[in-house]
Amino acid sequence: MLEKLRQMVCDLHAELPNNNLVAWTSGNISARDPETNLVVIKPSGIKFPDLTPENMVVVNINGEIVEGEYKASSDTASHCYIYRHTPQVNGIVHTHSRYATAFATHGRSIPCITTAMGDEFGGDIPCGGFALIGGEEIGQVVVETLKDSRSPACLLQSHGVFTVGPTAEKAVKAAVMTEDNAAIAWTSLQMGTPLTIAQSDIDKLYDRYQNVYGQ
Repeated sequence: MLEKLRQMVCDLHAELPNNNLVAWTSGNISARDPETNLVVIKPSGIKFPDLTPENMVVVNINGEIVEGEYKASSDTASHCYIYRHTPQVNGIVHTHSRYATAFATHGRSIPCITTAMGDEFGGDIPCGGFALIGGEEIGQVVVETLKDSRSPACLLQSHGVFTVGPTAEKAVKAAVMTEDNAAIAWTSLQMGTPLTIAQSDIDKLYDRYQNVYGQ
Protein backbone atom coordinates (compact mmCIF):
# COMPACT_ATOMS: atom_id res chain seq x y z
CA MET A 1 0.00 0.00 0.00
CA LEU A 2 1.03 3.62 -0.62
CA GLU A 3 4.29 2.60 -2.33
CA LYS A 4 5.35 6.14 -3.25
CA LEU A 5 4.54 7.53 0.20
CA ARG A 6 6.46 4.69 1.87
CA GLN A 7 9.49 5.49 -0.28
CA MET A 8 9.28 9.19 0.49
CA VAL A 9 8.95 8.68 4.25
CA CYS A 10 11.84 6.20 4.23
CA ASP A 11 14.06 8.61 2.26
CA LEU A 12 13.21 11.54 4.52
CA HIS A 13 14.23 9.59 7.62
CA ALA A 14 17.82 9.72 6.37
CA GLU A 15 17.73 13.50 6.76
CA LEU A 16 17.37 13.20 10.55
CA PRO A 17 20.79 11.61 11.26
CA ASN A 18 22.30 13.55 8.34
CA ASN A 19 21.39 16.77 10.17
CA ASN A 20 22.32 15.47 13.64
CA LEU A 21 18.73 15.59 14.87
CA VAL A 22 18.54 12.06 16.32
CA ALA A 23 20.58 9.46 18.19
CA TRP A 24 20.36 5.68 17.68
CA THR A 25 16.65 4.86 17.07
CA SER A 26 15.04 7.98 18.54
CA GLY A 27 12.87 10.24 16.41
CA ASN A 28 10.35 9.55 13.68
CA ILE A 29 8.56 10.92 10.63
CA SER A 30 5.06 10.24 9.41
CA ALA A 31 3.07 11.30 6.35
CA ARG A 32 -0.68 11.23 5.76
CA ASP A 33 -2.20 10.40 2.40
CA PRO A 34 -5.00 12.97 1.93
CA GLU A 35 -6.98 10.67 -0.38
CA THR A 36 -7.20 7.62 1.89
CA ASN A 37 -6.47 9.29 5.25
CA LEU A 38 -3.95 6.51 5.88
CA VAL A 39 -0.65 7.32 7.62
CA VAL A 40 2.84 5.95 6.89
CA ILE A 41 5.12 6.01 9.93
CA LYS A 42 8.47 4.64 11.10
CA PRO A 43 8.51 1.22 12.80
CA SER A 44 9.40 1.25 16.49
CA GLY A 45 13.01 0.72 17.54
CA ILE A 46 14.52 0.14 14.08
CA LYS A 47 17.89 1.78 13.40
CA PHE A 48 17.88 4.41 10.70
CA PRO A 49 20.28 2.56 8.31
CA ASP A 50 17.95 -0.45 8.45
CA LEU A 51 14.82 1.43 7.38
CA THR A 52 13.33 0.45 4.01
CA PRO A 53 10.09 1.39 2.25
CA GLU A 54 8.88 -2.15 2.95
CA ASN A 55 9.28 -1.94 6.73
CA MET A 56 7.41 1.35 7.05
CA VAL A 57 4.09 0.82 8.85
CA VAL A 58 0.71 1.92 7.47
CA VAL A 59 -1.94 2.84 10.04
CA ASN A 60 -5.39 4.34 9.83
CA ILE A 61 -6.17 7.77 11.23
CA ASN A 62 -6.88 6.18 14.63
CA GLY A 63 -3.46 4.55 14.77
CA GLU A 64 -4.56 0.98 14.03
CA ILE A 65 -2.16 -1.02 11.84
CA VAL A 66 -3.46 -1.58 8.32
CA GLU A 67 -0.27 -2.99 6.81
CA GLY A 68 3.18 -3.75 8.19
CA GLU A 69 5.28 -6.50 9.73
CA TYR A 70 6.54 -4.35 12.62
CA LYS A 71 5.08 -2.44 15.52
CA ALA A 72 4.49 1.20 14.66
CA SER A 73 6.38 4.02 16.41
CA SER A 74 5.51 4.58 20.06
CA ASP A 75 4.45 8.09 19.02
CA THR A 76 1.84 6.84 16.53
CA ALA A 77 -1.19 7.71 18.67
CA SER A 78 0.06 11.29 19.06
CA HIS A 79 0.80 11.65 15.34
CA CYS A 80 -2.71 10.47 14.53
CA TYR A 81 -4.24 12.81 17.11
CA ILE A 82 -2.47 15.74 15.41
CA TYR A 83 -3.72 14.63 11.98
CA ARG A 84 -7.30 14.28 13.22
CA HIS A 85 -7.31 17.76 14.77
CA THR A 86 -5.28 19.66 12.14
CA PRO A 87 -6.54 18.54 8.71
CA GLN A 88 -4.13 20.91 6.91
CA VAL A 89 -1.19 18.86 8.25
CA ASN A 90 0.08 15.97 6.12
CA GLY A 91 3.55 15.51 7.64
CA ILE A 92 4.89 15.29 11.21
CA VAL A 93 8.44 14.97 12.55
CA HIS A 94 9.58 14.24 16.09
CA THR A 95 13.18 14.62 17.28
CA HIS A 96 15.19 15.04 20.46
CA SER A 97 17.71 17.34 18.80
CA ARG A 98 20.23 18.63 21.33
CA TYR A 99 19.98 22.40 21.41
CA ALA A 100 16.22 22.55 20.98
CA THR A 101 15.72 19.91 23.67
CA ALA A 102 17.99 21.90 25.99
CA PHE A 103 15.44 24.73 25.77
CA ALA A 104 12.68 22.16 26.38
CA THR A 105 14.33 21.02 29.62
CA HIS A 106 13.74 24.52 30.95
CA GLY A 107 10.20 24.70 29.57
CA ARG A 108 11.49 27.64 27.55
CA SER A 109 10.52 28.83 24.08
CA ILE A 110 13.25 29.52 21.52
CA PRO A 111 13.27 33.31 21.05
CA CYS A 112 12.93 34.80 17.56
CA ILE A 113 16.26 36.62 17.40
CA THR A 114 17.31 35.91 13.80
CA THR A 115 15.78 36.86 10.47
CA ALA A 116 15.83 33.16 9.56
CA MET A 117 13.50 32.47 12.49
CA GLY A 118 11.24 35.30 11.39
CA ASP A 119 11.16 33.78 7.91
CA GLU A 120 10.37 30.21 8.90
CA PHE A 121 8.49 30.51 12.18
CA GLY A 122 7.01 34.01 12.27
CA GLY A 123 7.99 34.41 15.91
CA ASP A 124 9.23 32.36 18.85
CA ILE A 125 9.16 28.56 18.73
CA PRO A 126 6.76 27.86 21.61
CA CYS A 127 7.22 25.30 24.36
CA GLY A 128 4.30 23.22 25.56
CA GLY A 129 3.88 21.31 28.79
CA PHE A 130 4.94 17.84 29.88
CA ALA A 131 3.27 14.65 28.68
CA LEU A 132 4.17 10.97 28.84
CA ILE A 133 4.93 8.89 25.76
CA GLY A 134 2.69 6.18 24.35
CA GLY A 135 -0.78 7.67 24.13
CA GLU A 136 -2.41 10.74 22.61
CA GLU A 137 -1.25 13.10 25.36
CA ILE A 138 1.77 14.43 23.48
CA GLY A 139 -0.36 15.06 20.41
CA GLN A 140 -2.82 16.97 22.56
CA VAL A 141 -0.03 19.23 23.85
CA VAL A 142 1.26 19.84 20.32
CA VAL A 143 -2.17 20.82 18.99
CA GLU A 144 -2.84 23.09 21.95
CA THR A 145 0.60 24.73 21.75
CA LEU A 146 0.44 25.44 18.02
CA LYS A 147 -3.21 26.48 17.72
CA ASP A 148 -2.48 30.21 18.10
CA SER A 149 1.02 30.17 16.56
CA ARG A 150 2.34 30.57 13.01
CA SER A 151 5.22 28.30 13.94
CA PRO A 152 5.31 24.84 12.36
CA ALA A 153 7.36 23.69 15.35
CA CYS A 154 6.99 23.41 19.09
CA LEU A 155 8.96 22.03 21.99
CA LEU A 156 7.59 19.70 24.65
CA GLN A 157 8.85 20.20 28.18
CA SER A 158 11.66 17.77 29.08
CA HIS A 159 11.09 15.83 25.85
CA GLY A 160 11.98 17.31 22.48
CA VAL A 161 10.62 18.75 19.25
CA PHE A 162 7.52 18.21 17.11
CA THR A 163 7.16 19.86 13.72
CA VAL A 164 4.26 19.79 11.29
CA GLY A 165 3.74 20.72 7.66
CA PRO A 166 1.50 20.39 4.63
CA THR A 167 3.99 17.76 3.48
CA ALA A 168 6.43 15.54 5.34
CA GLU A 169 9.35 17.24 3.57
CA LYS A 170 8.27 20.65 4.88
CA ALA A 171 7.96 19.21 8.38
CA VAL A 172 11.52 17.87 8.07
CA LYS A 173 12.74 21.28 6.93
CA ALA A 174 11.08 22.84 9.99
CA ALA A 175 12.86 20.32 12.24
CA VAL A 176 16.23 21.16 10.66
CA MET A 177 15.60 24.89 11.01
CA THR A 178 14.42 24.47 14.61
CA GLU A 179 17.69 22.89 15.65
CA ASP A 180 19.82 25.32 13.66
CA ASN A 181 18.16 28.33 15.25
CA ALA A 182 18.15 26.72 18.69
CA ALA A 183 21.94 26.38 18.43
CA ILE A 184 22.26 30.03 17.40
CA ALA A 185 19.98 31.17 20.24
CA TRP A 186 21.81 29.06 22.83
CA THR A 187 25.19 30.39 21.68
CA SER A 188 23.90 33.97 21.69
CA LEU A 189 22.56 33.59 25.22
CA GLN A 190 26.05 32.62 26.41
CA MET A 191 27.20 36.07 25.27
CA GLY A 192 24.48 37.94 27.14
CA THR A 193 21.02 39.17 26.24
CA PRO A 194 20.38 38.94 22.48
CA LEU A 195 19.07 41.89 20.53
CA THR A 196 15.41 41.61 19.61
CA ILE A 197 13.60 42.10 16.30
CA ALA A 198 10.48 44.25 16.24
CA GLN A 199 7.29 42.24 15.71
CA SER A 200 6.39 44.42 12.72
CA ASP A 201 9.67 43.43 11.08
CA ILE A 202 9.14 39.76 11.95
CA ASP A 203 5.74 39.99 10.25
CA LYS A 204 7.34 41.43 7.11
CA LEU A 205 10.05 38.78 7.09
CA TYR A 206 7.48 36.00 7.46
CA ASP A 207 5.23 37.38 4.72
CA ARG A 208 8.10 37.78 2.25
CA TYR A 209 9.50 34.33 2.91
CA GLN A 210 6.17 32.54 2.78
CA ASN A 211 4.73 34.38 -0.22
CA VAL A 212 7.62 35.76 -2.33
CA TYR A 213 10.85 33.80 -1.67
CA GLY A 214 11.76 30.85 -3.88
CA GLN A 215 10.51 29.57 -7.22
